Amino acid sequence: MAIGLGLVTLSACGSSNGKSTSSSADTKTVTLVSHTSWAVSKDVIADFEKRSGYTVKVLKSGDAGEAVNKAILTKDHPQGDVFFGVDNTLLSRALDNGLFQSYRPKEFDRIRPEYRAEEAGHRVTPIDSGDICVNYDKKYFADRKLAPPATFDDLVKPQYKNLLVTENAATSSPGLGFLLGTVAKYGDAGWQDYWKKLKANGVKVVDGWDVAYNQEFSGSAGGRKAKGDRPLVVSYASSPPAEVVYADPRPKDAPTGVAYGTCFRQVEYAGLLGNARNPEGGKALLDFLVTKRFQEDMPLNMFVHPVREDAQVPPEFAKYGPPAENPETMAPDKIAGNRDQWVKSWTSLVLK
Repeated sequence: MAIGLGLVTLSACGSSNGKSTSSSADTKTVTLVSHTSWAVSKDVIADFEKRSGYTVKVLKSGDAGEAVNKAILTKDHPQGDVFFGVDNTLLSRALDNGLFQSYRPKEFDRIRPEYRAEEAGHRVTPIDSGDICVNYDKKYFADRKLAPPATFDDLVKPQYKNLLVTENAATSSPGLGFLLGTVAKYGDAGWQDYWKKLKANGVKVVDGWDVAYNQEFSGSAGGRKAKGDRPLVVSYASSPPAEVVYADPRPKDAPTGVAYGTCFRQVEYAGLLGNARNPEGGKALLDFLVTKRFQEDMPLNMFVHPVREDAQVPPEFAKYGPPAENPETMAPDKIAGNRDQWVKSWTSLVLK
């Protein structure tokens, strides 16, 4: 979930079966380029390798923004065959730079219609969705007998002064998503006034999700260890089930909650890279990402929701991480036409 822009250190993760990767001429190796949050169960990827005859190599290129920038810079000589992890906040950047070639996966029709952005060209395929929302530390608010905030409007109230930490909208995808949520909520005429109030109410801005959630936020396991003192953080609606699943022993209830009136819907895509060295392997891999088995494997690995209509989520994910019923949304073309100016204005307003 940690996402940002900046200098890139490219790291490689070998295939799930431990085989060594081979030269670019090896058409039996298919390479997936992704952000660091890519994860899949070993048996699921092994089944794909057995059925397809391809060995999967994964190159993790840092956070999502870093990975997108790296892919654009290397598009003439791509590092892989498929790119996974560009979301709707950055999609236009990838498309405008000609990052992908057209391909329609075999089971594309099983994807929910509302997620089929850019369907005509089939340059990208929606893979998962998630909601960027403010999370809160239940214990902090219970101890003080203070109701946690529920909406964007609540966050600027005096009782929540100096409690919120968010990510930099210029360097982080969740930070950008939170900014877009405020633009969608308050409109072009009102979002800057809202951020002036949020700044006056003591919002803290850090570079990326990992710092915000695992260091500054008092409600996460990492934040408690780091003695974080901010009980409100911009994260995901799926963060509470992660706090349950990874805890030992598992608690009966999630220690964190979600302010569902602060959510912005994020969708992640994958696409066949232009000049892919193994386009046929890339097509097979994209077919796999849409299958029911992979879609149902994602929730407890990457803590995202499947976009396939008939895919089910595990009980603990459904219990602790339900999606927002009415998240803020924004059309990709509006994001494309205004994102850079919004970020520039936000930077000038909040960081200076």
